Amino acid sequence: MSTDGEGVDESGWDVEPGDEIASVVEALGHQQKRWRVAAGLSAGEFGEAIGYGEDLVRKVERGARIPRPEYLDAADRVLGANGFISAMKEEMAKARYPKRVRELAKLEERAVEMCLYSTHNVHGLLQTPEFAEALLRTRRPALAQGELERAVAARMARQGIYDRDPVPELSFVQEEVTLRRPIGGTMVLRRQLERMLEIGQLPHVELQVMPTNRGDHPGTGGRIHVLKFADGSAVGRTDDEFAGRPVSDPRQLRVLELRYGIIRARALTPRESLDFIEQVLGET
Repeated sequence: MSTDGEGVDESGWDVEPGDEIASVVEALGHQQKRWRVAAGLSAGEFGEAIGYGEDLVRKVERGARIPRPEYLDAADRVLGANGFISAMKEEMAKARYPKRVRELAKLEERAVEMCLYSTHNVHGLLQTPEFAEALLRTRRPALAQGELERAVAARMARQGIYDRDPVPELSFVQEEVTLRRPIGGTMVLRRQLERMLEIGQLPHVELQVMPTNRGDHPGTGGRIHVLKFADGSAVGRTDDEFAGRPVSDPRQLRVLELRYGIIRARALTPRESLDFIEQVLGET
């Protein structure tokens, strides 16, 4: 593990300004400092003992940096904290994801039904880690390595939705182009298509493809997402309406549900869609 100034910044994630999770990270930092001082170690000595730089140690202690799990394990071991510091790994795992991703994940965790239409890219809940990384690498300005890792980890964490009990009903409609664009190269795309075939066969998932030659549907305005909850409420968003912001007003949701219903009806059936994906896989 690197102890130079360049390496330490790869060993955690910055806390976003104004993020409510900051108080949890600060509490961890304060506890670490108490244990370190009680052990009679300077920040530099402690950093050397756990294999990280002094700069990172100080950032963690002032709540400016979210440490990785291996950092917490090393800190717990060196300080003899008997699992107290290591126990914070779960909280830090939540904190490392960007605020907007955590908010989205909370909504997805509550949803009993999700309707998801994707126009340009494979939906995040369908992506493999390799595809997600390749896709995120296309962003400009480019993400720093730490930001990239954080974004991929956050996207993969959302896929825990498939392990929920009860599992929500999931409806995906993917434009054909999302199956053919070679993000990450041929092998990455092939694995992505295989992953979609796997997910598409789950009993609570309906995965449909909208062929490019079907131009008579209201999906030309971009993505549509509608999440429905057990209490009868819902939230949705689309790219070209309501300033792209999430909406919960019944009148606005009706517009999104109407559009999605027509899109779903015009797409290939789930069985036809799986056959179509297998065909594209064979051509890739």
